[in-house]
Amino acid sequence: MTHHHHHRGAHAAPEAALGRAFAWGIALNTAFVAIEAAVGIAYDSMGLLSDAGHNLSDVASLLLALLAYRLARVHARPRYTYGYRKSTVLISLLNSVVLLVAVGAIVAESIGRMLHPMPVEGGVIAWTAGAGVAVNGFTAWLFVRDKERDLNVKGAYLHMAADALVSVGVLVSGLVIARTGWTFVDPVIGVVVAGVIVASVWSLTRDSLRLALDGVPPGLDPASVEHAMLGVEGVCEVHHLHLWAISTTENALTAHVVVAPDARTECVKAALRRVLDAEGVAHATIETEGAEERCTCRED
Repeated sequence: MTHHHHHRGAHAAPEAALGRAFAWGIALNTAFVAIEAAVGIAYDSMGLLSDAGHNLSDVASLLLALLAYRLARVHARPRYTYGYRKSTVLISLLNSVVLLVAVGAIVAESIGRMLHPMPVEGGVIAWTAGAGVAVNGFTAWLFVRDKERDLNVKGAYLHMAADALVSVGVLVSGLVIARTGWTFVDPVIGVVVAGVIVASVWSLTRDSLRLALDGVPPGLDPASVEHAMLGVEGVCEVHHLHLWAISTTENALTAHVVVAPDARTECVKAALRRVLDAEGVAHATIETEGAEERCTCRED
C-alpha cells in the first residue's frame, strides 16, 4: 500500500516579499554597473571597468535565482510530474560555479596588477567603492532572513555579500593609495578578498552538488529519520529508506514500513506524516507491509 504526502515547505519565504527583494536587487545592481562602467571609462580605469564586469555577472546570478524562484512554482505536468522544481537545484549549482569563476577573474586581475603596476586614481576608486558597499550591502540584507531556507536565496546573498566585501577592500585600497601612493595595496587586497569569498561559497557549492546528485539534503540524517519513524507506535521495521531533494526547499522520502498486526495502518501513516513533517520531509511515499510479509525488493 502506498501513501503520498506533499505540501509546500512550512519555511518557504513569503512570495511577495522575496519577489520584491529580487526586483530591488536586480534594479539597484544594474544601475550601479552602468554608473561604475561610466566612471571607469571617464577616468580610464581598468580596475573599475573589470569590477563593473564582475558586478554584471552578479546581476546575471540574481536573474538566474529569480528564474529558479519562478520555476519552482510551475505546476506539475504529465511529462514533468514534479513540475520544474529540480531546476532550482541546477541553477543553484550554476550560481556557485559563476561565483567561483568571478573569484578566478579577481585573482587573475590582481596578479596581473602585481606584475604590471598601473597608476590608480585612489580618490575616485574610494568613492565608487563606497557606493558599491552601500548597494551590495543593502542587497545582501534583503536576502539575509531567508538565506538558510533556500540555496538559491543563499547564493544570491553570498554573491551580494561577496561583492560588498570586494567593495570594502577596494575602498580601503583607494584610501591608502590616495594618501600614500602605494598602488601595490590594490592587488594584494584583491587576493585576500578572493580567498575569503572562496571560503564562504564552498558550502553552497558542496550542498548544490549533493542535491544535484540526489544525495541526502543538508540538515537531514537518514539514521535520525529512521529512528523517528521507528518511534511511531505500530511501526516494527523501516527499510529501503531513501532521502533526496525535489527542489532547494522541499525534501522527499520513500520507505517500506512493517506494521504490527494489531496496528491500524491509517493511524500509523497519519502519525508517520506528522513525524516526517517535523523532520523536514514534505513529500513522503510509504509502502506498508504486514509483519508476516517478506519484502522481495532488492536492497540497494
